[in-house]
Amino acid sequence: MDKASLGITVLCENSVAGPFGLIGEHGWSALLEVRGRTILFDTGQGLGIINNSMRLNKDLSKIDMLVLSHGHYDHASGIPQVASLKQHLPIVCHPDIFLSRYWSKDGARRFIGMIHAREYLESLGCKFHFHTTFSEILPGIFVTGEVPRVTDFEPPDPHMEIEIEENGKKIAKQDPLKDDLSLIVDTPSGLVVVLGCAHAGLVNILHHVRSHLPNKRIHTVIGGTHLGFATDEQFERTLEAIDEFGIERVGASHCTGLTNSARLFCHLEERFFHACVGVSIEI
Repeated sequence: MDKASLGITVLCENSVAGPFGLIGEHGWSALLEVRGRTILFDTGQGLGIINNSMRLNKDLSKIDMLVLSHGHYDHASGIPQVASLKQHLPIVCHPDIFLSRYWSKDGARRFIGMIHAREYLESLGCKFHFHTTFSEILPGIFVTGEVPRVTDFEPPDPHMEIEIEENGKKIAKQDPLKDDLSLIVDTPSGLVVVLGCAHAGLVNILHHVRSHLPNKRIHTVIGGTHLGFATDEQFERTLEAIDEFGIERVGASHCTGLTNSARLFCHLEERFFHACVGVSIEI
């Protein structure tokens, strides 16, 4: 691979690309190799991260850092497995990742936050580096930090809650998911935006990226889009934005859902690909 290019390999996702001993799980993780540096983006649930990296000949002991998109179990539960291979693991993330988080709907409620405490992860050698604003973490490589919600069609997920203590009582509130961050790599072909779940709204994220890198076109978007939970209006207006931004490739995965992945393919045709475990792209 040319030193100036970017390679992305999907290590964790809901489905797999072929019958080669790979493991699918509800989660997301991708390995980025760019200009001699290696970044792991998310870790999935920890069920497939080690097996899949070995099957795909990716050595996690050589990563430079882990970037964590947000504090949900399906993106962060594999941290101990990665830390067992990479000593003194640097983790770039938002400080809200350790909030107590729940999914609640129709009387059912379950915990969906980080399953490992900060103290435990630090005891394994993890070193947390918190970012709340758009930041360059390596030359030409950025994290979005908190994404302003500027659209009127990308509402927060009403079923996601945080549990906080007020006046000695635990109460549930709408989770603002301020920690939802994405990773951006500047390449000769344009910007590549790697999403976690796009809880901030895909179009909000694209506007945020453009506001900080106004002279750069966005070439590729890959990752979870959260469009699996979108209304028809949100989906259609997201398609319009993808076209307006001139995005050449969209690799949807994880929380996009099968139905809306199919709808994306019907609209984008050759510009679309499904980013499942084992998929590898070069830009």
